[in-house]
Amino acid sequence: MFNHREVHSLENKNQKFNGKKLSSVFTFSIIITAAVVLLGALFPTQFNNIGNNITGWITEYFGWYYMVIVAIMIFFCTFLIFSPIGKLKLGKPGDKPEFNTISWFAMLFSAGMGIGLVFWGAAEPISHFASPPTGDPKTAHAYTEALRGAFMQWGFHAWGVYGVVALALAYFQFRKNEPALISRTLRPIFGDKVEGPLGIIIDVISVFATIGGVAVSLGLGAMQIAGGLNYLFNIPNNIVTQGIIIVIVTILFLASAWSGLSRGIQYLSNANIGLAGIILLFIFIVGPTVLILNMLTSATGDYLNTFLFNMFDTAPLDSQKNDWMTQWTFFQLAWWISWSPFVGIFIARVSKGRSIREFVSGVMLAPVLVSLVWFAAFGVLGIETAKDHPQIFNMPPETALFGVFNEVPLGFILSIVTLLLIATFFITSADSATFVLGMQTTFGSLNPSAIVKVIWGVAQALIAFILLFSGGDNGLNALQNMAIMTALPFSVIILCMMVSFYKDANRERKFLGLTLTPNKHRMKEYIDSQKDKFEDDIIAKRAENRDSEK
Repeated sequence: MFNHREVHSLENKNQKFNGKKLSSVFTFSIIITAAVVLLGALFPTQFNNIGNNITGWITEYFGWYYMVIVAIMIFFCTFLIFSPIGKLKLGKPGDKPEFNTISWFAMLFSAGMGIGLVFWGAAEPISHFASPPTGDPKTAHAYTEALRGAFMQWGFHAWGVYGVVALALAYFQFRKNEPALISRTLRPIFGDKVEGPLGIIIDVISVFATIGGVAVSLGLGAMQIAGGLNYLFNIPNNIVTQGIIIVIVTILFLASAWSGLSRGIQYLSNANIGLAGIILLFIFIVGPTVLILNMLTSATGDYLNTFLFNMFDTAPLDSQKNDWMTQWTFFQLAWWISWSPFVGIFIARVSKGRSIREFVSGVMLAPVLVSLVWFAAFGVLGIETAKDHPQIFNMPPETALFGVFNEVPLGFILSIVTLLLIATFFITSADSATFVLGMQTTFGSLNPSAIVKVIWGVAQALIAFILLFSGGDNGLNALQNMAIMTALPFSVIILCMMVSFYKDANRERKFLGLTLTPNKHRMKEYIDSQKDKFEDDIIAKRAENRDSEK
């Protein structure tokens, strides 16, 4: 007869291969999502006002909390790189990575940043330059602050959050044979309670956080595509245009989702990286190349030099910086947290077979480096162009990039390529999200059915549209509200995931005898063997010399 754990393991295995079986998480999540869509559609003004009030309360009372917990995650990831725990593999000893390193990086980067990089690449540094966190606007100091602020919000803070969530999921999924559910990463803390009502609550929160985070990205993508079409072809930039864009792109990403992970997401991710690389290279060529390189070096130094201070500084006595942080930093941190279940589950799915040290190093270092280069290039080009053409400072964020491109050689072609890049990032993010939501609502199945992915694809498109619709002329504010609200409850779950992972991984480390220092007995045997070998070599050399002297 099987014991409880064996029965549980068999059930997990069956569920992994049955992506058509819906869990109660699906039922509760779809009801909540439908309620939000209906409330937003029927009472858009009240819906937006409630969002503004809740967001204001969170940023006033929990801004410090977001700063502290994200700092803890960064320190934790850094610790794992140097810890013996880093030797553990995300999988069985013989498991090999499913995707090559380039494709792996492309997928995690496309899913982890995507639209945000294109939307804010030029717009955010331009905004910081015109309204810096400290000092006077449009000065040399504001220039440095603009890039440092962008680096701070798109660097280690984002990927520290992603790294913790993705690591815990990959570890428990591939090493402990748990289903790909957020709740099951907490088994070392809560035991088998994660299979009951507590687990359902955790997974429902995770699903709604995923929907909220992705909806923000889809909304930003729709806004920027509409802004670009308005700037280039004078097509009205309104909710109708944005809605049509959401419908068209939804059809495209559902087609991609239907094709499966390896074919759809992998190919699109590689295309994203290729297009982004072409645009970045072009900016380096036509932009102020030397200034970009100098500012990249200088701003990186400033970012690292002030990293610890700004990691914890909530500026309670500096009204200028506090207002700036409320608008930017707290929103960005909340966005990373709300995005983390989606990005984490997806990155975990494509990271099987890698060691913890390789995983954390890849997630924390490579994407951060690309983000710094990206914001330096787009930021310097944007600021320098805006200084010569001041009307750019007054453009909304979704249009600023196209205003910049209009003033550079081959700007029209560059704008068209950028629109294509936004669309492919849009499709990739939504495609990945449908896959992740399908996993979370089919008992952690690694192959959720196509119909489940379609349902969630339509649901997240509707949420994005409702947020833009209820926000009216300030759709961006509505998107920011969604990110901040969904992040708060899920942040508690992330902290529990971190504790749970360390508890189990450290126990595994002790069992395997992994340490930073070599085993004393084995080290003595090694030294003795090397000593004997050295002495044998000396004796043989002497004998050789004597023979040569005869």
